[in-house]
Amino acid sequence: MGTEAILSIFLGIGLAASVGFRVFVPLFTLSLAAHFNVWELNDSWLWIGSLTAVITLGVATIVEIFAYYIPFVDNILDTIAVPLAAIAGTAVMVSTVVDLSPVITWALAIIAGGGTAAAVAGTSSVTRLASTTTTAGLANPVISTLETGTAIVMSIISVFLPVLAVVLVVIVLFIIFRLYKKFKSSKA
Repeated sequence: MGTEAILSIFLGIGLAASVGFRVFVPLFTLSLAAHFNVWELNDSWLWIGSLTAVITLGVATIVEIFAYYIPFVDNILDTIAVPLAAIAGTAVMVSTVVDLSPVITWALAIIAGGGTAAAVAGTSSVTRLASTTTTAGLANPVISTLETGTAIVMSIISVFLPVLAVVLVVIVLFIIFRLYKKFKSSKA
């Protein structure tokens, strides 16, 4: 496996983690990167760099970001975000991985891409639900801003510094694990 293949895997993992915070931000970032030839995608995913895809994903990104600031809509979005994040995480991983067999590509995409995105989205969803319960939703805009900012930063780092993105993903997953353990022990 060459350096390009490893970097493409790191890019996919970083973007998949970003998908867990906001589904469309990393897709839009990937679309921009492909459109401006910053990153080369699989042949079957070249369409994501088209101007039509850039505009469509840009509009979807703006709508998603603003929708998370609407009370109760944010919780409804969280309900559908976990399965959508798993699908989008898998998709970004498939689109970025190069020079690997389809079996390995899809296995990585489902496990590393979809799994990472679903874990992050699930934790985000639980965090927002806890915020809604404890603050009557007053802290939700702060959480939305942090999630959007994290998705943007992680997406940009993933495109330009994929190795650093993987390090940040490990840190995020560690934090998620710690929060899960804390949440589980407080319920017991």
